[in-house]
Amino acid sequence: MQNFTGTWKMKSSENFDELLKALGVNAMLRKVAVAAASKPHVEIRQNGEHFYIKTSTTVRTTEINFCIGEEFNEETVDGRKCKSLATWETENKIYCKQTLLSGNGPKTFWSRELNGDELILIFGADDVICTRIYTIL
Repeated sequence: MQNFTGTWKMKSSENFDELLKALGVNAMLRKVAVAAASKPHVEIRQNGEHFYIKTSTTVRTTEINFCIGEEFNEETVDGRKCKSLATWETENKIYCKQTLLSGNGPKTFWSRELNGDELILIFGADDVICTRIYTIL
């Protein structure tokens, strides 16, 4: 099992606007969200199977605490409440399925994978994928 602990800065992002479109976010809010999320900092603390992840942008900071294999409360990228379940996909990749608590919407998930000195974050909404690559600070 890899250790994801560290403070990460974003190096590249692909398809974030397309992801927000797939989630039904209107054009004005997408513009604000894309600008605000252009330079997020991510702090990860890991203790075995327990994770704390704090993502900070100029507009919003989110924090999640979870244990691999245990359901937890979270919000989707567009702020809808969901139940999430993170599992190890490989020894260096976590896959997290999100289930909306109310309403309808696309099936969403995220994954985080360590690849050398990079953290690869993938957000998905149905068949739309956003890939963000981070490097350690």
